[in-house]
Amino acid sequence: MNEHPIQDMMATAMENLKDMIDVNTIIGDPIETPDKSTVILPVSRVGFGYAAGGSQFKGGSNDQNQQSDSSLPFGGGTGGGVSITPVAFLIVQAHDVKMVHLDENTHLVEKLIDLAPQAVEKIQHLMSQNNNRKKDMPNTPE
Repeated sequence: MNEHPIQDMMATAMENLKDMIDVNTIIGDPIETPDKSTVILPVSRVGFGYAAGGSQFKGGSNDQNQQSDSSLPFGGGTGGGVSITPVAFLIVQAHDVKMVHLDENTHLVEKLIDLAPQAVEKIQHLMSQNNNRKKDMPNTPE
């Protein structure tokens, strides 16, 4: 069975989009500092859209012998777009890995995760102080 012309158009457009987007688009090529102590990796958000459409047209003749669908004239088109937005840099040093976001307002959850160990330490400190006070007080029910 012959392929429909729109299949060729879609395959060509998808191949071109696939060539534009690869893993190096999202996690960029590493950038090393001159002393090679730090590696910086750019991180981007990639979005893309794609559309294809077409139609077959009937011939201008009014013959009783209608042409088969495969021989009707075809017209169509495809289109696509790619959006690449840098969002952060991953900084890798000898004993530390850090993510630096370009828009600090959108990453509240990560900030909370970064602050969680400090909050746990403070709670533990307050609880130990409270326990010490109870021990110092005579005849205090616990």
